[in-house]
Amino acid sequence: MVQQPVLAVMAAGMGSRYGGLKQIDPVGPGGEAILDYSLYDARRAGFGTVVFIIKHEIEADFKATVGARAQRSGLEVRYAFQQLDALPAGFAVPKGRQKPWGTAHAVLCAAQAIGGAPFAVINADDYYGPAGFRLVYDHLAHGMAENGQPWAMVGFLLQNTVSENGAVSRGVCAIDAAGRLQSVTERTRIETCAAGIHYTEDGGETWHILPGDTVVSMNLWGFGPDFLPKARAGFAAFLEGQMPLAPLKAEYYLPSVVSAALGGGSAAVKVLTSPDKWYGITYREDKPALVAALRAMHESGLYPAGKLF
Repeated sequence: MVQQPVLAVMAAGMGSRYGGLKQIDPVGPGGEAILDYSLYDARRAGFGTVVFIIKHEIEADFKATVGARAQRSGLEVRYAFQQLDALPAGFAVPKGRQKPWGTAHAVLCAAQAIGGAPFAVINADDYYGPAGFRLVYDHLAHGMAENGQPWAMVGFLLQNTVSENGAVSRGVCAIDAAGRLQSVTERTRIETCAAGIHYTEDGGETWHILPGDTVVSMNLWGFGPDFLPKARAGFAAFLEGQMPLAPLKAEYYLPSVVSAALGGGSAAVKVLTSPDKWYGITYREDKPALVAALRAMHESGLYPAGKLF
């Protein structure tokens, strides 16, 4: 029997452009953080266990706020810690390194807490909406590990993810006729414009239009237990190759593991497209729009009146 899916939440990072600990910043009408909405949506989709991936430096504040509310909601709460020195044998943290090792490293740090269950992965500081959690839970819960179903990625329409307050980075997805992911191409400067949405790769010298219905990755993934050994093997190779080149900044990302598995033919990824609008706080100016949107969602009945938990 397939184990019940687990939700892994990457919450170790600090928002450098936004400032402060976004994971516990209140944005809802009842003082909720963005993450509270993800936990609420995950719980009603069927998830019963959450693994918070944090740093020891934020442990006390996190447990007293989001962690406590998650427990009150009925979720089984587990913790894992993404620390710089969590490296394979034979590797050491480069002198002066402060940046975390990336999203794939975060998941590896949670391997013991996840156990052998299929699992979803999300960012702590993104609002994904209810549909994405329903899609990924249903995919994970219905025999993925036993029946050889592919991994999953919940994609969002680009037009539902851009900011009016500056450029954003998005993983632009190539998808085949069967709905399988072929590749993710990172576009690091996407902006709105009079013609819609465009991106540049040369500092703004030239621009290219991206259709609003382009599917992009927002780091909502679903994996089977086979992901962890693949990521672990790739991390050692990553460190060997990148430590000499960028010892202070190189990061090991989830899409890198996915791309390597796709390229080697050892995995397939089903793209599940959500119609919901994604919200995040890339810039401080993004917060008022998010606060207003969440208030409207409560008023419409999508979320209960008053506090979520």
